[in-house]
Amino acid sequence: MTCIAEWVGESSPHGMRHLLCRAVWDADGVRDDVREHVVEHLYDEAAVLVVDETGDVKKGTPTVGVQRQYTGTAGRIEDSRVAVYAGTRGHAAVDRELYIPRAWMCGPDRCQAAGLGQDTVFATKPDLARTMIERYLDAGHHVGWVTGTRSTVAAQDSVRALEVRGTGHVLAVACSTEVPTGAGTFRAGTLARKVPKRVWQKLSAGRGAKGQRFYDWAVVDLAEAAPWPT
Repeated sequence: MTCIAEWVGESSPHGMRHLLCRAVWDADGVRDDVREHVVEHLYDEAAVLVVDETGDVKKGTPTVGVQRQYTGTAGRIEDSRVAVYAGTRGHAAVDRELYIPRAWMCGPDRCQAAGLGQDTVFATKPDLARTMIERYLDAGHHVGWVTGTRSTVAAQDSVRALEVRGTGHVLAVACSTEVPTGAGTFRAGTLARKVPKRVWQKLSAGRGAKGQRFYDWAVVDLAEAAPWPT
């Protein structure tokens, strides 16, 4: 807590300790204020909404959402909490949702002890992603397109919600995902192998911590609107 206080320029940790340990405040209201601040200061017409998950390694069992599960933070299975969050250009978080494992729903006493409300129900990561995306768009904000991983966004309901709003999206999908083409329906992995080598283009997805991030790209036209974009 002292480090946090020093980072924000406080002369002592007392104020930060009060804020985090004793003060009563509206977390959702703060979330909305942060979103509006980000949009005001960082938003532009080419803004991208990114949905991803981050894991906080946490030992013990009382902390809400903890169970043995994979977390990229540790690179292995650990006791952790996995939260899905959405950010826009500028690496600023504009929303958050805490993933509560299904096993927790079987223990109402455990949920109550951890501070979860009685109306808490199980929601998949794609469900949480859709909730955050819709909350951002329902607030009247425009976004150029949405991107994310299969585990956080690429469920049929999430994709259809984006299609209904006319929001562009680029999502990672499993190689086993079936997509329709004019020549029939193929698994995504099989379809990628059928694309001639001359069609692929090596392009950068932007600069990362280790330089340009180059990937091979190809476009395949689908036979009809499908729940999985390519």
